Order: sequence, then structure tokens, then C-alpha cells
Amino acid sequence: MRFIDSHCHLDFSEFDETRTELIKACKQIGVEHFIVPGVSLAQSTKLFSFAKSEPSISVALGLHPYFLSDHQSHHLAELEQLAKAHLGQFIAVGECGLDRSIDDLDKQTQLFEGQIELANQLALPLIVHHRQSHDLIARSLKRCKPKYGGVIHAFSGSEQQAQSYIKQGFKLGVGGVISYPRAAKTRKVISAIEPQHLVLETDSPSMPLAGFQGLVNTPLKVRDVFTHLCELKDVTGDAQKELAQALYESCSALFRI
Repeated sequence: MRFIDSHCHLDFSEFDETRTELIKACKQIGVEHFIVPGVSLAQSTKLFSFAKSEPSISVALGLHPYFLSDHQSHHLAELEQLAKAHLGQFIAVGECGLDRSIDDLDKQTQLFEGQIELANQLALPLIVHHRQSHDLIARSLKRCKPKYGGVIHAFSGSEQQAQSYIKQGFKLGVGGVISYPRAAKTRKVISAIEPQHLVLETDSPSMPLAGFQGLVNTPLKVRDVFTHLCELKDVTGDAQKELAQALYESCSALFRI
């Protein structure tokens, strides 16, 4: 079985001492490819050389709402210049989105919708972050319709919200949250979604699975996320191979890798 970690921050400092061996270990268990999102202008700029260091890494460019205080008024225009100067060297726009736990939703919305427009210009998918913000994201997607879909990273929401995203060309990112029994609503929704609308992710080094709280999460855990998904969908035996292949193809098709 082959797997892609559709969302991992392998460039973060948590992996500086272990990255090479970690990637080798991942490949030994079938985790073949890693998608590393952008979070700021400075970090996005560095991702091109980072991707060249390892053929199995693909990168995205983006301005993440967590780093809102770092984003200056001119950064969106500079991100566009950076993107157009490096066409073909990245596969998506993001991580972008809206987060109610962070102040200045007006600034967040301006940056998010600007990145939707950039993705449309470049004919690329989006990697979308949300936190208590599905309603706000829905408004932005209505004002600025994405043309090439993307991933709703770490999806947690209702089945109605899930289907709305799917109708707009998005896939749902499935990660460690489904390993927590308390996430009953998300587990129920994900169990009902067809695999062609899902992608696997870890959000390494964050979002550890149940039982691993407080530890650095890694792309090795993609296999564990898959195991939990199989349990949710009551998939066993050869059907697991079919599910793994469907998830691999879902991610490959979206990001053209």
C-alpha cells in the first residue's frame, strides 16, 4: 500500500535533527510523498530550496492565519510575484484560511480571498485552514469562487458542510482527530464520505493521535490515521488495499503528483 501525507510541516525546526532518517523510515512503510504547505512569505520563499533537497517533497505557498502578525500589507502582492516567478515549482496555494481564535478577521478575510484569487489565476488548488469558521469560509467562497478546489485541512464539521465543500471541488483532510473517541461528530461524518473525496494527513509536528499527546507528530503516523479510517468504515482484508489506493489516487489527482 502507498500513502501520501497531504499536509505536513517537514521544514519546521522540530525535524532538523531527524528529517533524513524520518523520510527514509516513512518510505519503508509506504509513505511515499509529502506535501509541505507555506505559512508565511519568508518561509514560502525558502520552500523552493527545501523541495529540491528531496524529490518526494512537494510544496505550497501561503499566508497562514496563525502567523497573521507577521503578514504585512504588501505580502500578498509579494506572494503573487514569488508564485509567478516559480511556476511549476509548487503545487498549491496555502495554507490559508480563517480562524476565529485569532484577532482581526477583516485582515484574515482579505488575505484568504486574495489567495483564492491567486490560486484561480495560477489554476492551482487551495489548502484551507479553518477553526470555528466554516460559516465565514462559506461566505468567502461565495464572494470569491475557487475554480480548482483543494483540501479543507483537518476537516471537522457537519455532513452538510462536508457535502458543500465537496460540491465546490474540495477534498476533506483526514488526520489524527479521528483517533479520538470524543470527536464523535467528525468520525461519523468521515465514515460516511466516499474515499475519492478524502485525503490523509498528519499536520506534523502538530495534531498527534490519541495516545501520543505531547509528542512530536510525524508523517509515519499516516499509516495509523489510515488504520483508524479503516475501522471507522469497517474495511478489512483486501478492501483495505482498495481504500488505500483510492486515497492515494485522490491526493495525486488533486495535486497532480
